[in-house]
Amino acid sequence: MAIVRVRQHVNPLSEKYQQPPEPPAWDKIFVDLSQPLHLDIGCGRGQFLLTSAQQQPDWNFLGLEIREPLVVQALQWRDELALTNLHYIFCNVNNFLQPLLASLPPASLQRVTIQFPDPWFKKRHQKRRVVQPEVIEILADFMPPRSMVLLQSDVQPVAVEMRERFLACPRFLPQGDWLETNPLPVPTEREQSTLSRGEPVYRAVFLRSDS
Repeated sequence: MAIVRVRQHVNPLSEKYQQPPEPPAWDKIFVDLSQPLHLDIGCGRGQFLLTSAQQQPDWNFLGLEIREPLVVQALQWRDELALTNLHYIFCNVNNFLQPLLASLPPASLQRVTIQFPDPWFKKRHQKRRVVQPEVIEILADFMPPRSMVLLQSDVQPVAVEMRERFLACPRFLPQGDWLETNPLPVPTEREQSTLSRGEPVYRAVFLRSDS
């Protein structure tokens, strides 16, 4: 499986990424729109979703990624496997999430993962981080009660910030403190690599409240 090479970090605030795409016609993407949807924000190469879609054919999976070559390659892998419950979109989550979720069947968004996002260590760059209060509010607007959000990072300050921002939104309820293990059956490549080195992964789960 050939791997395309891209820049590790992309600035979502640059002018190049300010024009959002049109949401797709979902009935032409997923063979069964009645299935619950798992959204992976910042899906990278898409391997996590590629495996998940094969293991859970009764779910639909959607990955959002700002690095276009990775999306092109992920779609090729999907097509080679003829998966009809998986799609990837090249986009900037900051300006595309709301119209995207508004285009989906109501209450279909049952699971969201934000895993190992770009840390943007420099203070002046931290406004580029994907988990901003506006993103959380948009998710809360479209996720039905008891739907799940999983946050993961191997950078403790990033994980703490993500968790604190979800804690600040009363429409999401924390499920305990940090998780020792991943509640999902498929680990990401970054998660496997981090754990193989004996380094920690910081995980937190939130459920959409009933109100």
